[in-house]
Amino acid sequence: MSVVATRRRVRARVEGTVQGVGFRPFVFRLATELRLSGHVFNDSRGVVVEAEAEPASLTRFLERLEAEAPPLAHVERVQVDELPVIGERSFEILASPGHGEPRALVSPDSATCDDCLRELFDPADRRHRYPFVNCTNCGPRFTIVRGVPYDRPLTTMAGFQMCAACQAEYENPLDRRFHAQPNACPECGPAVRLADAGGRRLAAADPLREVADALLESAVVAVKGIGGFHLACRAGDERAVAALRARKHREDKPFALMVADVAAARELVELSAADEALLSSRERPIVLSPRRADAAVAAAVAPRSRELGVMLPYSPLHHLLLADTGATLVMTSGNASDEPIAYTDGDAVARLGGIADLFLLHDRPIETRTDDSVVRSVARRPLMLRRSRGYVPADLPLPVAAERPVLACGAELKNTFCVAKGARAWVGHHVGDLRNFETLSSFGEGIEHFKRLFAVEPQVVAHDMHPEYLSTKYAFELDDVQLVEVQHHHAHLAACLAEHGETGPALGAIYDGTGYGSDGTVWGGELLLGDLAEFSRVGHLFPVRMPGGEAAVRQPWRMACAWLAETLHARPELPAMLKGVVRRDIWEQVGALACGSGLAAPSTTSAGRLFDAVAALCGICPEVNYEGQAAIELEAAADPDEDGAYPLPVGGDEALVLDARAAILALSEDLSRGVDPAIVSARFHNAMAAGTARACELAAEQAGVRTVVLSGGVFQNRRLLESTTQRLTDLGLRVLTPERLPPNDGGISYGQAAVAAARGARP
Repeated sequence: MSVVATRRRVRARVEGTVQGVGFRPFVFRLATELRLSGHVFNDSRGVVVEAEAEPASLTRFLERLEAEAPPLAHVERVQVDELPVIGERSFEILASPGHGEPRALVSPDSATCDDCLRELFDPADRRHRYPFVNCTNCGPRFTIVRGVPYDRPLTTMAGFQMCAACQAEYENPLDRRFHAQPNACPECGPAVRLADAGGRRLAAADPLREVADALLESAVVAVKGIGGFHLACRAGDERAVAALRARKHREDKPFALMVADVAAARELVELSAADEALLSSRERPIVLSPRRADAAVAAAVAPRSRELGVMLPYSPLHHLLLADTGATLVMTSGNASDEPIAYTDGDAVARLGGIADLFLLHDRPIETRTDDSVVRSVARRPLMLRRSRGYVPADLPLPVAAERPVLACGAELKNTFCVAKGARAWVGHHVGDLRNFETLSSFGEGIEHFKRLFAVEPQVVAHDMHPEYLSTKYAFELDDVQLVEVQHHHAHLAACLAEHGETGPALGAIYDGTGYGSDGTVWGGELLLGDLAEFSRVGHLFPVRMPGGEAAVRQPWRMACAWLAETLHARPELPAMLKGVVRRDIWEQVGALACGSGLAAPSTTSAGRLFDAVAALCGICPEVNYEGQAAIELEAAADPDEDGAYPLPVGGDEALVLDARAAILALSEDLSRGVDPAIVSARFHNAMAAGTARACELAAEQAGVRTVVLSGGVFQNRRLLESTTQRLTDLGLRVLTPERLPPNDGGISYGQAAVAAARGARP
């Protein structure tokens, strides 16, 4: 029998996140070890392997192909086809063909690996203190990629010609930098430079050390990172933090902190095991954790907050800054209040020149503006608050495959978009508030980028019901597409179900600020019974007026007036906690609105506005400087040991109504007697949890379902979410909460896509 006759040859197509993550050199090393012949290459769908060997060796190869994949790889599917044996005797890595529809997954940016960190701090290594060290196991991916397949010419590294040493690494399948597309060194790669507030280059032998010295001397520095600019200063420097806050026009919202390592984080916050796992993950998000009483940070870092947002360095440049300063740094988004972060040098100098004293720049272009992700752990599970760098563009499955390609446009605040094809969806990075022109432009650019990366040409476009959302208007302006309208709170319900791979039916308690209801009123405290395709409204919070409409969002005292008016059935007196804060004549005018009707005072069932009202009544936050501030500060104020609760009855005929008027009356009486607002806040939180659990129990029993979804931005509140979840679990109900996507409007686009797919693109 011939040698060829005893051999077997196969083609294995590997799909998933397998490009730019060291998969081909892994295949080469494995094939060499097992004495296989053949070749491997990237194409538009993933990785293709042709391998020939003795049958036993080939079987072992295929078994290990997925089981031992590189750390950043995610193998979704391996399709194996038999081929004729041709008698090859070597194994090669071939160049990528430049044709075919792109279907390969682009991986997210990943934190610097331990091997690269050793080189970074090794004086004998040629990449010692090189702020762009990376390999196939770490470094920028999504923020530099311009197209697929993921090869250097289709990244922002295309303009950097590798030196001989880097080229040798890049071409050596046994080297961990084999085909690492951002591969570079001080001889041939990007470089940092120092500039003044006007963008003029400053002479600096070591720009990083000079920036570190400036930070230690109270400077505010704009730092160009992976997905955009940060504004940095020393976290313990009250003068520097106050200057940053004033220049950035960010009056109250907490700043994020960057610490050198987990040990340094433990000195600032109380870390659970789940917190530490999130903090140390390759995604490197900002993790919100309870602050220590002795945390050595300036008071202006996070005023009136029980938590601090901390993150670890995720790029070599950040590691060097932390090492050179030996200090915790404020590392906040490089923008003025309510603007998108800057990500090009010219834009940064133009917009941040009045904020930063210095600029730390580099010449590697950023293709996609990407904020830091934000997450907290709740009941030992992650709760995503902002999904962006490190997580995007990892795909999410759809429980019901889309028959035609879908674009989902999302909401207006905390916007994300989503493209979907078949059983796969890609939720975009955090875009933000579309009412800012530059953010709206970024929204459109991001959609076009995702369409190119994932070869999605939408035939179906899902959008919110609100006709004035700019995301909805964007959908209306598209030609030759079928529009699918999705109610805001149904999208929240669908997003959580789909994330967990479920189709429903389920009961959803969906609490947020505002959403356009299917009856034309402002919803926000809803009990929905539904599946991915349809829903019915089976309950809601008691409705009250929003005096002044949008003005009530910016001035929570207006909602306090409205709830008091509804509770007392009369124009309320100005509460003691608001005297000296709100003018009496203005209060009386708003009271008249609250007792009346019309466009100036629309009706709302919003849970977010109820939390606003209670915060204002407690004197905690009569006016807000950022979205959600009143509810955040009300949660922070709550006494953790108080277990009392105000009455919050549930009743109704056709629909259940959670009537918070009794709670408003009781807490107002407590405040008038001088009860500590910390106690009042805790009792209100407990009332909301108990009332929600009771309403869900009744609605679930009536509908014959046992699964409850808790979602919407109000459920970012740790105390409310944990307490409600525990009460529902104690009642024998199964609870689903968002984990891979935010409960806030950052998850709306995925929910819209799931609804459109489940309806088979019916309007």
